[in-house]
Amino acid sequence: MKQQIIVIKIGGNAVTQLPDSFFQQLARWCQQGQKILIVHGGGPKISQLSTELHLAVKKIAGVRVTDAATLELTKAVLLGLVQPELLSKLSAHHLPVIGLNAGCNQLLQGHYLDQAKYGEVGVLDQLNTAWLTQILSREIGVLAPLAQTTDGKWLNVNADTAAAEIATKLNASKLVLLTDVPGVLSAGEVVPELSQQKAHTMIAADIIKSGMTPKIKAAFAALNHGVQQAFITDDLTHTGTTFITQKAGIAQ
Repeated sequence: MKQQIIVIKIGGNAVTQLPDSFFQQLARWCQQGQKILIVHGGGPKISQLSTELHLAVKKIAGVRVTDAATLELTKAVLLGLVQPELLSKLSAHHLPVIGLNAGCNQLLQGHYLDQAKYGEVGVLDQLNTAWLTQILSREIGVLAPLAQTTDGKWLNVNADTAAAEIATKLNASKLVLLTDVPGVLSAGEVVPELSQQKAHTMIAADIIKSGMTPKIKAAFAALNHGVQQAFITDDLTHTGTTFITQKAGIAQ
C-alpha cells in the first residue's frame, strides 16, 4: 500500500522565489496527514561561487563534474546557505521543519557513479527509510542531495536523480519537480502530459534541452518503480506537465 508521502524536489533558482501558494499548499497537505520531504538543489549558487573562486564549471548531460574542491563548495552551499534559507522560510510560515543530510543516522549511502569521468559524484544505494519515515510523521524534512560511501566519503548526487530514487525507496505517492519554469515547454506552451516515447522524440528533436533532461529521466524512473504520480511545475497548485506511463495513457 502506498504511503501518503510527497517528495518535492526544489531547484536552486526556485528556492529563492517561492510564492505564498507554495507554503499554503504544504500547510494543506500537512493538515490532510500527508508526510512531506523536500529535496533541494543549489546549482546556480554552486556555479556562481565556483566561477568566483576560479573552479571549473563543467556538466555532462546535466551532471556536475565534481573535483575535491567543488565537492567542498557544494557541501558548503547546500548545507550552509540553501538549506538554512529554506528552513527559515518554512519556519516563518509556521510549518514544522527539520534539516537533514547524509550524516544523519546514515541517512543516504551511495557509491561513485564513475570517478574517472565525474569525480566525486555518487549514485544512491541505501536510504534509512525507517528512521526517515518516523521523522516525516512529525516534521517536513528538508534534505540535501549528498550521499556518503560506506567508509564515510561524501558524494555529490544530482538532485533530480536523488529525489526520484528517494521517492521510490519511500514508496511515495507523489514526486513533484518544482523548478523555475511552468512545465516542459514546446513552442512556448506547457506540454500537459508527457509519455516516455514523446519525451524521447522531443529530446531527439532538441525541443527538450539538456538541463531538463535529468528531470524527465528522474520522473520516469520514479513512475517506472512504483511512484504513483510525477509532475514538473513552478507552482504546487498547478500540475504543469504530468508524466504518464504507456499503461496510463495512449502512447504519443
